[in-house]
Amino acid sequence: MALVYDLALMEDGLNTEIELKLELSPEDLDRFAASGLLGEPARTEQQRSVYFDTRGRDLYQSGFTLRIRTVGAARTQTIKATGPGASVFARPEWEQPLSADEPVVDHTTPLAAAFDLEPDDLEPHFTVEVERRTWEVDQDGTQIEVALDRGMIASGNRQTAVGEIELELKDGDPKALFTLARRIEAIVPFRLGVLSKAERGFRLIDARPIVFKAEPVVLDREMRVTKSFRTIALACLRHYRLNEDVLRERKNPEALHQVRVALRRLRSAISLYKDMLGDEESARINGELKWLAGVFGKARDVDVLLTRDPEPELRDRLKTARAARYVEVFEALDGARGRALLLDIQQWLHCGDYLSTPPAELRDRPVADFAEAVLDRARRKLKKHGRALAKVSDDERHEARKDAKKLRYAAEFFAALFDDKRGTRRHKRFIDAMAGLQDRLGTLNDLVSGPLVLGEIGLEDHPDAETLVVHADKDKLIDHAQSALDDVIDAKRFWR
Repeated sequence: MALVYDLALMEDGLNTEIELKLELSPEDLDRFAASGLLGEPARTEQQRSVYFDTRGRDLYQSGFTLRIRTVGAARTQTIKATGPGASVFARPEWEQPLSADEPVVDHTTPLAAAFDLEPDDLEPHFTVEVERRTWEVDQDGTQIEVALDRGMIASGNRQTAVGEIELELKDGDPKALFTLARRIEAIVPFRLGVLSKAERGFRLIDARPIVFKAEPVVLDREMRVTKSFRTIALACLRHYRLNEDVLRERKNPEALHQVRVALRRLRSAISLYKDMLGDEESARINGELKWLAGVFGKARDVDVLLTRDPEPELRDRLKTARAARYVEVFEALDGARGRALLLDIQQWLHCGDYLSTPPAELRDRPVADFAEAVLDRARRKLKKHGRALAKVSDDERHEARKDAKKLRYAAEFFAALFDDKRGTRRHKRFIDAMAGLQDRLGTLNDLVSGPLVLGEIGLEDHPDAETLVVHADKDKLIDHAQSALDDVIDAKRFWR
């Protein structure tokens, strides 16, 4: 397991706290420790953290975690609110010292009132035991606390190793965190990480998923436009990384598809916010995302052909082509270009010129007003390009398909801003109509793209190749797509 990178940002007025989390395998921990990059640690301590919840995991499902951490003779209970409802609390974390190993649920925490809990309602679910080494680092005049944890998460007879480094900005320029991360990357290659210890512990209890769908994006109507973009982009990156890990482990088509969807959603977000993202770095990153998505797309094309029940000999040929394209996928992921891209995206999201360069009336306006304008614009574009699908070329119909995806993603990104009873009802109907349209346009696209993919992998002349091509009445497919598109345009707008 390579070094993994995670970043959390907390804002309070003008104060910004950034924390980078780097996760390493035992072998990479040894390599890093042997490098001597940080010198001797300022302190070393043994930590044991027990995570509690109800039998049905009501806390975790509502966005809370409760742990008791023991360091030496001292015990500390920590409750964190991390879910969609966390913003209603004045602070996201509560700590108190304990004299015993049992949780305390009283008026000083949000749990007693929110869940009507008694201490006996809580039981241990998993334990995290680590050795923590801590350094105080000066990076280009910026003060950074570095903590290295090595240990294990255990639940019953299941366990998984912990090896991570946390870089916390104490004072100075946030860019220094990325400078330090790149110094570490020169010693140990890393990938973006997105799971906390609590998430890893709860996932350890359940069967490992074979794919992750996109999670709801948590926005509120008063959030500023710049912060809303970063929130959406980070959600896309989380979607990407969760599936990248599954893809590496299982090499399954579902995870590859979701990795590609995550990149497509991120590129759509960049397009939707284009009025604010006019800097050169935005354009460069979008181009790099297009490159990486293209590599995934070529592998996905072969996966789709394999779902069409080819003859045995043709299936073997397709599997050979698939293996070659999956090699290209992992070469892209593990190459310098792919590794640099994810770190560049994170630095851009948190330190990029778009945070200060665009006019304040654009970047600092409430996201609800911005979302209405973006959704209207995306709907108009789809309506313009899709008004006469039967009279345009295949390429133009493909553009309408991309417009439809962009509108669908925008509807998903901004759903939380229009979650009253009427908005929720209209949103469901709108998404259902969009899903029908995408199915119709997807079938039409398969009709056109199938022969092209066969040509790319040298199977266009195979005697059984015709079995892999979609055979349908193209005119009828176009009529069905037009009807589905008209249903979307006729659907009531949930944002108005």
